[in-house]
Amino acid sequence: MNPDFTHPASPWPHRWAIALACATFPLLWVGGLVTTTDSGMAVPDWPSTYGYNLFLYPWTTWLTGPWDLFVEHGHRLLGAMVGMMTIVLLALLWRRDDRRWMRWLGGAALALVIFQGVLGGMRVRFDERTLAMLHGCTGPLFFAVTVAMVVFTSRCWWLRESSAVPPSAGYIRRLALVTCILVYLQIVVGAVLRHVPVAAEPGAFVLAVRFHLFLAAAVTLHVALLAWFVLSHARTIKPLGGLAIILAGLVAVQLALGAGTWIVKFSVPAWVSDWISTGSVAVQDGGWLQTHIITAHVAAGSLLLATSLALALFGQRLLPFASAARDAVSRRWEAAV
Repeated sequence: MNPDFTHPASPWPHRWAIALACATFPLLWVGGLVTTTDSGMAVPDWPSTYGYNLFLYPWTTWLTGPWDLFVEHGHRLLGAMVGMMTIVLLALLWRRDDRRWMRWLGGAALALVIFQGVLGGMRVRFDERTLAMLHGCTGPLFFAVTVAMVVFTSRCWWLRESSAVPPSAGYIRRLALVTCILVYLQIVVGAVLRHVPVAAEPGAFVLAVRFHLFLAAAVTLHVALLAWFVLSHARTIKPLGGLAIILAGLVAVQLALGAGTWIVKFSVPAWVSDWISTGSVAVQDGGWLQTHIITAHVAAGSLLLATSLALALFGQRLLPFASAARDAVSRRWEAAV
């Protein structure tokens, strides 16, 4: 018997995992906004806010104060809320889910969100860009963990057996895993680009940009292949087909946002200036359009990671391994004979 089917059928761990993932994504968006607007040092102390307890800071001052204060303090409040929601999820897992590995995953999620909070605080205390870069790398990683817990607690898809034996099952599993790794590596390189020191050599920045573009091409190719194989051979296995379509759509959006980010930061590339007028896309530095296109590019990267991870996990679960596939084929052949 599959041990995943022995625990009580409580829906609450899954429901709370969904709520936690949905709360984490706005936190990532606001965190990206903090970096884009250079608001990281709007509040110079931590864990307090200008000497006040985080939750007791006057809300009128927060709402009517400077924009950078509003964004930074709001980011802290969202982070605290996500941390408390993670504690509740861990408690639910210990009470309602008897899979020991799942309980340990909940504990790891709590440790990761605490580490992320401490990283953010140390970034403020020491005013260190390297810590800000690490903070930008661990945030999407925590979001990915929350999505993994949504997947693992899903009874309609994860906690069921799959008898389907589609062609290329092993290739789909491997391709999905590699795609997920490439997406996270791309996020790390993006975080490096967003926190390049002002005094860095121009050649280092150019190298990082080229590597970022190379990874973008690799991710696009892998997603295209993955979507094609899933839709060709495993479309009927839910939710693989839907996730493959979403993943392909997210890549298209991310490529558009990446091009927009370059344009609003560095203007139109010279090789397309014959088709696009530079003056028609001129954007004010720090303006609304520039701020939100760049932040959306960062946030979409986290969505891409979450979707690719969900597809990889469901692929590992729902697509039989080679031995299981051979056994299933043998059973069907014996039944036919």
